[in-house]
Amino acid sequence: MNQKRFDAETLDEESIKKLAELARLARGDILKMTTLAGSGHPGGSMSSIDFYLVLYSYANVHPQYASDPNRDRIVISHGHTSPGVYSALGRIGFYPIEAAIATFRKAGSPFEGHVEKGIPGVEWNTGNLGQGLSAGCGFALGSRILKRGFHVFVTMGCGEQQKGQISEARRFAIKYGLDNLTVIIDYNLRQISGVTPEIMPQNISKNYESDGWKVIEVDGHQFQEIYSAFRKASINHHPTMILAHTTMGKGVSFMEGKEEFHGRALNLEEYKKAIQELGVEDDLDRYRQIREKENLPFSGRKYPIEIPSIQIGNPRNYEKDQKLDNRSAFGNALLDLAKVNLKKDGSLPMTVFDCDLAPSTKTTAFAKQFPDHFFQGGIQEHNTATIAGSISTLGLLSLFADFGVFGIDETYNQHRLNDINETNLKLICTHNGLDVGEDGNTHQCIDYVGVMRNLFGYKIIIPADPNQTDRVIRYVAKTHGNFLVAMGRSPIPILLTEEGIPMFGHAYEFRYGDADLVRKGKDAAIITTGGMVYRAVQAWEKLKEKGIEVQVLNISCLSDLDVEAILKAAHTGTVITYEDHQIHTGLGSRIANVIAEHRLSIRFRKLGITQYGSSGKPDDLYKMQGLDAESLIQVVLDEIARK
Repeated sequence: MNQKRFDAETLDEESIKKLAELARLARGDILKMTTLAGSGHPGGSMSSIDFYLVLYSYANVHPQYASDPNRDRIVISHGHTSPGVYSALGRIGFYPIEAAIATFRKAGSPFEGHVEKGIPGVEWNTGNLGQGLSAGCGFALGSRILKRGFHVFVTMGCGEQQKGQISEARRFAIKYGLDNLTVIIDYNLRQISGVTPEIMPQNISKNYESDGWKVIEVDGHQFQEIYSAFRKASINHHPTMILAHTTMGKGVSFMEGKEEFHGRALNLEEYKKAIQELGVEDDLDRYRQIREKENLPFSGRKYPIEIPSIQIGNPRNYEKDQKLDNRSAFGNALLDLAKVNLKKDGSLPMTVFDCDLAPSTKTTAFAKQFPDHFFQGGIQEHNTATIAGSISTLGLLSLFADFGVFGIDETYNQHRLNDINETNLKLICTHNGLDVGEDGNTHQCIDYVGVMRNLFGYKIIIPADPNQTDRVIRYVAKTHGNFLVAMGRSPIPILLTEEGIPMFGHAYEFRYGDADLVRKGKDAAIITTGGMVYRAVQAWEKLKEKGIEVQVLNISCLSDLDVEAILKAAHTGTVITYEDHQIHTGLGSRIANVIAEHRLSIRFRKLGITQYGSSGKPDDLYKMQGLDAESLIQVVLDEIARK
């Protein structure tokens, strides 16, 4: 790609005239596509269009090289201004503008209501306001680590600045010196409900300045000012915010300054009046005919996601006399992965993110030995989750370690958007379940399976002991896709076979989706997961002394069940699920679905958390909710007696 970003010192008259004409046509495009679709956000699109045209014309992006790995990244945070983005990109030549106008918001079209990466020139699916700057931080950080040299531009709305995640991202950018990051804000002072300062007063410029950003204010409809601000921001080697003073609905007199048109398309009478005022051709009927056809004039593109090549090294083997928490096994595996993937030139295709919990999530050793690849996000989970997601699309292994209640419950919306963006994030969450113990119910994440099962692309793995944890971490590191690896807090025994050999050590290889038959049995089956597996084995031993033979089946992969193994367990006639999780949304519900779908006539019982826990030792908390080994034994005996 030969284009240099904002190379000329100023725009010449011919360039300004060209931009002005493109803006006039683009405003017509915006009204045509929203009127034809009968919905959309024309007002903000018309206030943003002038800086969209400047940005896409002079940043280091080009229609012929829309997937160049060294291209500048442009993140549209106020994604509802998609009509403006689509019209700018179409007019500059990224695709036929007719396709955007005719199929905007049509089912199956890549020109969705909020911007998405199926459109060349768009880098991040947005719509949930407040996340774009965090995504931009991830891209900017990745550019620096990979020594790519690309610049990141984030466009935002003024009402959006009310979001707390933006302040998190501002601080992160300054802390890590992201001097290749520029923000431009469409300061039209209007949002859905009215005048922005009346809805929520804020001093946007002072907010950015107080966090250490450079601020430039411009007339957002003067091309020379916009261009000069972008050029200055690109070369001043400091995170910079451009506050562009604009007018909602700019270009059509009856729309200007009216929040009504933030999210309302014009009716046909209004459209005709606006088109006439803009002096553009009224060809809506022609576009309507194109829209009514079955075939799409432009089908979009497959966004280029770079996948790192990761070596997993040799697994560690924890022996039978050891007792270790799974999170320590994670920390050890993390360190091993870094050492084996360190290049001769000192580069490392890994990033690890933490939110002020490194000693507890066991990322401290990595941080000490590889400080340039460890990023402390502070108590800013929303921002960190998004950064970890966006950077994972650049060919870097990205791991985000946190407690379950923060890394899952608090950041669900961020992971949902990561998932929609097809990221490659490894979310490692410790401190799940009643096993958190004395910290009490505010910190006991008991719903993580139920929460993350709602995301189509995330795969959930709950390892049963340190040996399996070690192999799971290595597996997710080399495997593309979003993964949640969940574990508890407490040290647990190494799981052994009946012969006393570590079950998941030495020759064991983790195979995603496979269940593990921990103990054989014919009278009933205990299906369990995570830190409850060793307790189920304790119950098995005592039941065996009573002459009862129960099967113990470990399900570590909660997203893709080993149905064959579950059906074999069901041959015993009695299935009991046993988990440190909310009883209605975890393993038990997953197994119940299998039983129902296969119309099995068996006895079935779920054991799990039935109410919020209290503060206390984990074993005491389990006993209070009937989840200790003795309670499990009694349930097995009761169910067998009822056969």
